[in-house]
Amino acid sequence: MTVKEGIKQVERAYEQLIEMNNSMSEAVDNVFMFTWQWWFGIGLFIIPWIIWFLFRNKESTGRLLIGGFVTIILSLIIDLIALSYGLWSYPMKFSPIAPLLFLPYHFSLAPVTIMFALQIKPRANSLLKGLIFAGIGAFIGMNFFAMIDFYDPKGWPMIYDFFIYLSLFFVANWFSNMDSFKKITDRS
Repeated sequence: MTVKEGIKQVERAYEQLIEMNNSMSEAVDNVFMFTWQWWFGIGLFIIPWIIWFLFRNKESTGRLLIGGFVTIILSLIIDLIALSYGLWSYPMKFSPIAPLLFLPYHFSLAPVTIMFALQIKPRANSLLKGLIFAGIGAFIGMNFFAMIDFYDPKGWPMIYDFFIYLSLFFVANWFSNMDSFKKITDRS
């Protein structure tokens, strides 16, 4: 296969991707929108941030947000890789913009939960906190979302989710505890 043939193949695949996206958008618009599941997903997207804003440790807001933003980035990367290989899927759709992703999880549930886990007993053993967070997320949260058809593990073992959650917690913990935070100043 030549480069030109490869480009044509990619363009055909891209057209199929657009067609698939249009089909999923149609499902959101005509089937899912305004159902109880859709409203529940919208609530999962908005309510955790409101709760976090009200109950966050205000003196640590910046550090916590860095942990949350790192969680968003890593969870999106992990999810995009897994979705592209068909390891799991999200049958319930909330937005026609990103139909493959479970946006409430990536942009709200995961980062806000990790930020709360980071601020609760900040001097406690981070391994213990990470194990508790990963256990609840993998064995309770993912089962709940599978039960209400927000998540289809397609045979993906929950123990793998446990280690993903544990890794997310440790990376967010590391970023939020960095000692290199100083104000940006002019070096000249």
